[in-house]
Amino acid sequence: MGLPEFDSSVGHSFGLEFDGIQIKSITEVNGLKMEQDVIEYKSNTAADGKYSIKKLPGRWKAGEVTLTRPLTDDNSFDKWIKDSQLGKMGDVRKGGAIVVYDYEGSAVKRYKVTNAWPKSLEVNTMKAGDTSVLTEKLVLTYERLEVDSA
Repeated sequence: MGLPEFDSSVGHSFGLEFDGIQIKSITEVNGLKMEQDVIEYKSNTAADGKYSIKKLPGRWKAGEVTLTRPLTDDNSFDKWIKDSQLGKMGDVRKGGAIVVYDYEGSAVKRYKVTNAWPKSLEVNTMKAGDTSVLTEKLVLTYERLEVDSA
């Protein structure tokens, strides 16, 4: 369902889709960025010889994104992380998408990542008697990011 004109979306939940695996319990996405180099072409104009600078798009830059989710018994990251640590890059590099869902659970937008693999995994501080939710943060590195409408 599209949004009415001039309305913006609220990200109620986020998900991760890789090779048929769907994880809908992502609570925070941080650092999702698409960037490319800028090439400055400097020249003099043919007509009057004035100095001009033209900016052109260059190479895509690789990026990193941090995904946070509550700690559960879901072990869908485990084999992926283990293969990454063992250097099995043929199995590790995956294409997929980070998905933004609306309040009804419908996909609003997809951010497709190419050749993503887990760089690090961090579990938040564990304290006896603490009542806060344990979370794990997975940092994915990727080679390219494309915005795809849902």
